[in-house]
Amino acid sequence: MDNQPSIEAALSVMDAHIEALNKRDEIALANTLHFPHIRLSGTRLKIWQTSESYFTDFKQRAGDGWSHSAFNDIQIVASAADKVHLDAEILRFRSDGSILTRFRSLWVITCEASHWAAKMRSSFANQ
Repeated sequence: MDNQPSIEAALSVMDAHIEALNKRDEIALANTLHFPHIRLSGTRLKIWQTSESYFTDFKQRAGDGWSHSAFNDIQIVASAADKVHLDAEILRFRSDGSILTRFRSLWVITCEASHWAAKMRSSFANQ
């Protein structure tokens, strides 16, 4: 089975996510996530039932020095017609362009009710 359309949809979600995050567009950002949304960082599990606090929580995790983020590398781990697993390296930057932090994260992008978005991820971020 050719999962190229699923892979392209998942990569589009990642592009839309980072663009919305950097524009600080909470509505567009929430549109890139399925809720409930799950994040495992280290051994700490966080579940957002709704989008209401997601961006505020992100800003707290990223810290005062955060200016913007980027995906440095995204690898396809596995794919199916309705789900794609991605391994991504995330970079967070300060306003002067220096790197605040970098880490790898596994993302699970799913298609639910004909909408592609991130359902969960497991991150090696400090927070």
